[in-house]
Amino acid sequence: MNQKLTKAIFYLSVLLVIGNTNLSASGVFQYDAKVSEAYEKIQHLQLNDATTLLQNLRQNQPNNLAITHLEDYQDFFRLYLSENENELSVYKKRLDERLSNLQKGSPDSPYYLYVQADMLLHWALLKIKFGDYLATFNSAGRAYRLLKRNQEKFPSFMPNYKNLGLLHALAGTIPDQYRWGAKLLGGLNGTIEQGKHELEKVLAYAEKNDNFLFAEESVVMYSMLLLYLANEPDAAWLACEKYHLKPGSNPVHCFTKATIALRSGRNEEAIQILSKRNINPGETAFPYLDFLLGLAKIRRLDVEASQFFQRFLQQFKGQNYIKETYQKLAWIELLQGDRTAYQTYMKRCLEKGQSTYGADEHAQAEAETGQVPNTTLLKARLLFDGGYYQKAYNLLKEKEEKDFSPERMRLEYNYRLGRIMHGLKHYPEALQQYQKTIQQGAQSSEYYACNAALQAGLLCEKRKQYDSARHYFKRCLQLQPREYKNSLHQAAKAGLNRIGGS
Repeated sequence: MNQKLTKAIFYLSVLLVIGNTNLSASGVFQYDAKVSEAYEKIQHLQLNDATTLLQNLRQNQPNNLAITHLEDYQDFFRLYLSENENELSVYKKRLDERLSNLQKGSPDSPYYLYVQADMLLHWALLKIKFGDYLATFNSAGRAYRLLKRNQEKFPSFMPNYKNLGLLHALAGTIPDQYRWGAKLLGGLNGTIEQGKHELEKVLAYAEKNDNFLFAEESVVMYSMLLLYLANEPDAAWLACEKYHLKPGSNPVHCFTKATIALRSGRNEEAIQILSKRNINPGETAFPYLDFLLGLAKIRRLDVEASQFFQRFLQQFKGQNYIKETYQKLAWIELLQGDRTAYQTYMKRCLEKGQSTYGADEHAQAEAETGQVPNTTLLKARLLFDGGYYQKAYNLLKEKEEKDFSPERMRLEYNYRLGRIMHGLKHYPEALQQYQKTIQQGAQSSEYYACNAALQAGLLCEKRKQYDSARHYFKRCLQLQPREYKNSLHQAAKAGLNRIGGS
């Protein structure tokens, strides 16, 4: 055979094997070393450095559609971190252009449908952050249909399972008030266990294939699934340890591991993680990490938390968490006995930010009612949230329900005592307090009874008392608190999803 012809066949076969091109496509999906380097920069939020790399790649590889994929990642992170609503329309225009550009790729590549779906999921995550649920469901549904088609064509393509795992796990946890959106998801159904299995499949593949580009991203998704949907905070923490997240150098990993620490009673570990991280030159600002450090500090009643909340307010230009931050600053003043400064911050809470998610709603409600928290109950709450259960119990053990007034504070006392008993693993006493709270607060607009029902369900689930767990999860869904309703109901739906029941 002619030597030139042999070489031509060889090079053509290489291109076909890696699935990045065909003779009719004018664009390829090539995730080579340079593209991987740019991807790593983006995942470390070194977005300016990534821009330089992508610009060079554009010049040298003008037909490489992997660059389009990474440019979308980059815009997603910028907008997700900044919450600059004014840039949404710009991003949407770029998204439409990118999706159109991807049509130049070969349908014979497993990346052809996958990248389109990934971009649509980015858009869905952005829209839910801005409270646009119609766009969220619509984009997620489009992404799911593309992923299913891709799974049928390329059943061994691992990146597909990363996104399918997330969608399948979320499918059964949509709160009832958003069930209308499920129709837009185009037949999406699934369970948390299914989603866990799919992501575990991806992680097992990544352990055997060191060059798998989306390995660390999959670890983050898997850990958060365990934390929020599977109600396995300790397993989420172990996943961070097992898969060697790097919170010191990667801000996304820092956010993930600190969040899991905060929600699993590891407050001191959270403070260490957030305090010891290195800020790399050129790294895009991530103000929410300062918010988390302030949260961890206040949970051990450390008034030094104030400086981190103030820094967050100075750097963050979005609208979420603003009301909660002013509430926390007000609490710090209250803990120090300054009710005037407390009122000043609560006035700002009324004036600033928006109340589209649970904690901001709670802050807004506190500011509107003008009801100043009881200092003892506030301290018990903060210590409990930090995992300092014995200290929290010591505050309340000498108290009785009758020591608190008005009625809402007696309700909160019973609720707090139940939560603390739960944390101390005094389960019968905790369940007794939860039952008392549910009965006492069923008609209240406060969230105490609703969360007491949820926590009672989680307690019974942990003890494999599944009939009782179902009862409490359903009771949670029946209650309609003013604050935290969406998150509490989603958690109850996730509980029913795990144990079976509707």
